[in-house]
Amino acid sequence: MGKTANPWYEISPKRAAKLNVKKHREAESLFLAEGEALVRESPSPPVRTFESEAEVRRVSSLKTPAGPVGVFPFLDVSVEELLTARDRVILLHGVQDPGNVGTAIRSAHAFGAGVALSTGCADLYNPKTVRATMGSLFHAPVARELDALDFLGRAGTAGFRTVAAVPGGGEAPGSFLAGKSVVVVGAEGSGLPEAVLKKCDARVTVPSRAASLNAAVAASILLYHAYSRVLG
Repeated sequence: MGKTANPWYEISPKRAAKLNVKKHREAESLFLAEGEALVRESPSPPVRTFESEAEVRRVSSLKTPAGPVGVFPFLDVSVEELLTARDRVILLHGVQDPGNVGTAIRSAHAFGAGVALSTGCADLYNPKTVRATMGSLFHAPVARELDALDFLGRAGTAGFRTVAAVPGGGEAPGSFLAGKSVVVVGAEGSGLPEAVLKKCDARVTVPSRAASLNAAVAASILLYHAYSRVLG
């Protein structure tokens, strides 16, 4: 029998360290999760774990490694899986900061929602994104690298109401975030493009004295409002 190409059990520290770079992650369909608490969040064990100090230092992307480091297969789902897995979805449009993307995923997990990431968002498997999720990427369904307009169209066909988060002029979040809904949040600086706004059924604004809200903060508040409607 021929030898299987690049089996997981042959992942060396050198090979694993390359997973800190996106092109190597995509080629392998593998990513790194670092730290005992993060690795422990996964319902399935990693396909390879590095625990010795020497190995962790070689694999880690951190100046001060937190170890252990687990190697995991990609977790993202298809659009169809996302829209059937959850009644509430947050669509992040062009949110490039890994910390914001990771925090939004963490909030989605907390409030029973799924996450859609448009093209131009920070990579789901960037080590900074993974750390910011605090393990929630193992629990919340995430679809990535999506065309936002196509996704909104498919969500509408599937019976979801699509709602754009805007800095001002939208409805209050507690007034209508019920049922199957997709809430679209853009980057704090650039916001949402006109084409995305026109594609949505409605607009929502979080009351605030600040001119704008951090994308992860806005997403978290809106997800909480949607979740509270379900509980109420």
